[in-house]
Amino acid sequence: MATPLMPKATAVWLVDNTTLSFTQISEFCGLHDLEVQAIADGEVAIGMVGRDPIANGELTKEEIARCEADPASHLRLQIHNRPQPVTRAGGPRYTPVAKRQDRPDAIAWLLKNHPELQDSQIAKLVGSTKSTIQAIRDRTHWNSANIKQRDPITLGLCSLRDLNAAVEKARQKAAREAGAKKRAEALAGQDSSTVPAAELEPLESAPQDQAEEEEVEAEETDAEVDPGEADQPDLAEADQPDTADADHPDPEKQRH
Repeated sequence: MATPLMPKATAVWLVDNTTLSFTQISEFCGLHDLEVQAIADGEVAIGMVGRDPIANGELTKEEIARCEADPASHLRLQIHNRPQPVTRAGGPRYTPVAKRQDRPDAIAWLLKNHPELQDSQIAKLVGSTKSTIQAIRDRTHWNSANIKQRDPITLGLCSLRDLNAAVEKARQKAAREAGAKKRAEALAGQDSSTVPAAELEPLESAPQDQAEEEEVEAEETDAEVDPGEADQPDLAEADQPDTADADHPDPEKQRH
């Protein structure tokens, strides 16, 4: 269901200027009934200026009068051709400027109390970056001396629902990884127990034998003579005279 442009400010105006029920206002603004009741009690949206939905073309006086007369009816948002705000698809949570200085304290609290959370989850919860989280973990942050562990829920950086959902997701992932590791170890133990040791040794030594054979082949290849050098005579042997011919001259040459 479509909601007004500024739901909470619209709820403030409807609470102050109409006799609509909390359920009607909460359904129209997309809020919880208790939140609307807290607005009426002055506990939420203190000092917030109400936004008139009639002046902004989101409701009409006739529509408000109709729902005031029938508490079971629902407010219908007036359809218009005005451009709608673009909803953010993802990325880090937006943190107000006044609360950005509290993010290192919240990150330190999360790192200590929920070590199972991944850096990406912490960055999404408090709207920070992985490099900042790593710096706080390693105590290399520029303001490490002044960082104090404080609850991000108390600081207003995230809600309890988001924190619980992130913790539950991290624990489920850790449980899956532990289960997969146990199954792999069980399968490895079962294979080694069922196969005889005499048959396991050749399997284990096969890679080593292959590596040794490759090393031996490499050494043999290095020791072989280059074919280009094999056809060339040894110059040292060619320069030496034939001592056997000098000691025993040929009789044919002596006759001539």
